[in-house]
Amino acid sequence: MEEIVAQYIKSMKIAVGLNTQRISAAWDACSGAAPYTLRRFFRGGKLYITLSSSVVRSQLFLQRDLLVEKMNAFLEQDPLFTSDNKTVGFIQELILK
Repeated sequence: MEEIVAQYIKSMKIAVGLNTQRISAAWDACSGAAPYTLRRFFRGGKLYITLSSSVVRSQLFLQRDLLVEKMNAFLEQDPLFTSDNKTVGFIQELILK
């Protein structure tokens, strides 16, 4: 079944959008800052997050590397995330605004 889903994702060419959505879900699950998140944007391995609270932003800023590791581990476990996609892959850097 897992192979069929992967083939369907590739044939319908929805991997980029699905990966971007899964990255947003990883942020929500791993950061705990979903209620404070205003915008999410992913491009070139960088995840840009705009937060409404400067206090939350400063706390998360100190944990950026750990958050990137946690989100990538979350994505590795996600069966819908296509890790071999050249356009949208794993998170390399987290930028908080």
